[in-house]
Order: sequence, then structure tokens, then C-alpha cells
Amino acid sequence: MTFDTLFRCAAWSSFLAVAVACGVARAEDPAPSEAAAPVPCNVDADIARFDLPLTHLAHRLAAGLPVKVVAIGSSSTGGFGASSPAATYPSRLEAELRQHFPGHALTVVNRGVNNEEVPNMLARFETAVVAERPQLVIWQFGSNALMHDKALDVGLISAGIARLKAIGANVVLMDPQYAPRVLAKPSHDAVVALIGRVAKENKVGVLHRFEMMRHWHEIEGVPFESFLIRDGLHLNDWGYACVAKSLGMAIVEAASRPIAKVAVTTGATIKVAGPSRRHSSPAHVRAIRPALRAL
Repeated sequence: MTFDTLFRCAAWSSFLAVAVACGVARAEDPAPSEAAAPVPCNVDADIARFDLPLTHLAHRLAAGLPVKVVAIGSSSTGGFGASSPAATYPSRLEAELRQHFPGHALTVVNRGVNNEEVPNMLARFETAVVAERPQLVIWQFGSNALMHDKALDVGLISAGIARLKAIGANVVLMDPQYAPRVLAKPSHDAVVALIGRVAKENKVGVLHRFEMMRHWHEIEGVPFESFLIRDGLHLNDWGYACVAKSLGMAIVEAASRPIAKVAVTTGATIKVAGPSRRHSSPAHVRAIRPALRAL
């Protein structure tokens, strides 16, 4: 073996060692090959469905007025793992909704911040959400509580929902992702169930992301690496796009139910709308303030 051959072999070995080391050090970063998966995104209409209609959003759409959606949450709302801001679920959701409602002025605002939990999100509700005056708020939480082994505060969640309702917004909660690091936590099922229960008690919808992703993996046989990045927690471009597609279809269906259309002209609307206007009472803001002061 010549000196030149030995030199090339040594150089190649060093390159591989550096590449492996960098791969380990940046295990949570998305790789270009993770940006998409060669499988179709099949939406299960039974999972991607809200229990209640989105009446406020429906009225806005029927009136031809601009619609604003705010997505607030942690890193899976902010888009950790996506190849670009355009590949995050809020950006993809805006594209989905524009396809369903062509010609309608429609915006989805991304208010996701990495590593946040419910108290952190409530601390910025006024500036990040309320100030936008949205017709629909999608509130994602629960995963970081699991990662940090913390319990969710039902009172804080309910107070947050009340604050959003007070501005006339429909609310949809989004539960944790079905991913290895979530599944490794013994309380993951309890957290998913708690979010569903709080949503039911407060009469808001839920995007059952956990069940949706379980369906991808267990029923459709999509491997984790097709919809998650290497950290075993965050979604890749395909995962965010499929969540957005499912969420978009759920929103369209819930905003198109007959009850939402009838409510515009019936006297029952006035009776139902009355108490919701009283939600603007500062009592709901006061319910949140003790937790904010503790931050």
C-alpha cells in the first residue's frame, strides 16, 4: 500500500469519526433526509374530529370577514425539527385552510416557544394570543410536563380556556405526541386522558394528536423514523404536514355543521351568547394572576 493510499484512508477515517461525533452531539437536530417520508398521509375522520362545532369561526366565515387563528404551545408548535418555518404545523395549517376556503382572508399565527409549559404560556396570553383577537385558538401542551415529570394544573388550564372564550374565540386543545420519549413516561396515558377530560368539562375541542399518531404507527404501520426526527420526540416535515392536514379537515368539518349555520338566525343564539359576553369579566384574568406572580 502506497503512502498516498494510506493518507487517503486515514483522512477518510478521520472524516467518519468527526461525522459520527457530530451526529451524536446534534441528535436532536433535523436531518435533510428526515424532511419527508415516502408514505401517504391518510386522515382518519373519526380521530380528526371535534366533539363540538366551531360556531364563532363558522359565523366569521359565513360573514365573509377575515379569520385569524393563533397556535400557541411549545416546541412542537414552534416547529422544532421542521426544515424551515414554512414546514411547521401552523404554516402548513394556513395552507390547508386556504385550500378549503379559497379567496378568504385567513391567517394562522405561530406562537410556539420551545420548552414552555402551561404557566409560561399563560404568562404571555395577553400579548401573544389575546392581542391578536383570534376567532380560533389551538393550544398545545402536556409533552413538556411529561418530560419534566410535572403534573398539569387543571385550574390553570380551565382559567386559560375561560380567558380565550372571553374574547369570543373557539378553543381547541392539542394533546401530546405519540413518540418513544412520551411513551417512556408512565403517566402519558393519564396526561392524555386529563386533557380530554378538561376539554369536555370546559366545552372545547381536542385534536387527539396522541391517538392520531398511534394510528399512523400501529394501524398503518408507519415507522417512527418516517414522522419523527432522531430525538424520538419531535416531528419532522412529514409529521407536521400530516398533523396540519388532519387538523385542517377537523376545523373545516366543525365549522360546517348545520348547527353552526342555524345558530346565526335563531333566538337561541342570543340566549347562548349572553353568558359568553359575561366571560369578559376580569374574574378570569384574576384566576390566572396568582400563577403568573409565582413564575
